[in-house]
Amino acid sequence: MKPASRTEPLLTSLAPASRVLVIRLRSLGDCVLTTPALRLLKQARPDLRVAVMVEPRFAAVFESNPDVEAILVPGAIRALAWSARLTLNFHGGPRSAALTAASCAHWRAGFGHYRFQPLYNLRIPRAQEILGEERTVHTAEHLASAIFWLGATRTEIPRARLFPSAITTEALAVLHPFASAPDKAWPPERFASLARWLRDERGLEPVIIGSADDDFAPFAGFRALRGAPLGEVKQLLAGARLFVGNDSGPAHMAAAFGLPVVVLYGSSNPAVWAPWRTESETIVAPMGLAEVPLDRVRAAVEQLEARA
Repeated sequence: MKPASRTEPLLTSLAPASRVLVIRLRSLGDCVLTTPALRLLKQARPDLRVAVMVEPRFAAVFESNPDVEAILVPGAIRALAWSARLTLNFHGGPRSAALTAASCAHWRAGFGHYRFQPLYNLRIPRAQEILGEERTVHTAEHLASAIFWLGATRTEIPRARLFPSAITTEALAVLHPFASAPDKAWPPERFASLARWLRDERGLEPVIIGSADDDFAPFAGFRALRGAPLGEVKQLLAGARLFVGNDSGPAHMAAAFGLPVVVLYGSSNPAVWAPWRTESETIVAPMGLAEVPLDRVRAAVEQLEARA
């Protein structure tokens, strides 16, 4: 199938109150960094009825977001039932391609590097081509560029947006000392030492967050939020004073609330995954985070405090 021809930007030509299906399968950070693109889409066309198809474990990222009318569990029948005029695939894998096809939308948009190209009749160019600059782009810029290409007015890409059901306002420093791979994790004993320093020298109560499968043993004696629903994590982060963690989804959640953020990067590229639009310090150690001393992370916290 050849890409369909358009004589005007799609967002100009879509009928009033058209339905849009955005497919955003995993991960947590990707979901959070999709919200700026959704904001741009609704700013361009407030009348559009937007649904996000996402796994239930990440659905709370989009809950209460006024840019999203419906949150759909991934499935072919639900994709079809939304009756989308436009389906925008923000994932690109085989499953999301199948869901795009199942939606039977008149317009099916995906980036030009995706597999199964014949499926898409709107093939989105490289973000660098859309943005007009050859550099490594941030994930938020990559996703937002698709909305610009569809016809939204080029403007500043906003901060990610999360909407907690309540806010816990305390002098808290939220620490996320876990990661998806060993090369992305700062040693837990140094996180524990940092937690004691934040408590004893900075007057911030450390709260350790992680999944039910993470090893919290090094953090005995500290307040912990273990395996909590994302909605509860949103509530905690919304009222905290500081976030320190490895490069992971919670860091992007913290940035969405405008928290001062310190993030440690091992093998990942901070140009792509840096905290988006918040005061931050990034510590990069491509040879391994074990080489990062405690004093370096303390200094990053102090630098953030000095700018506050």
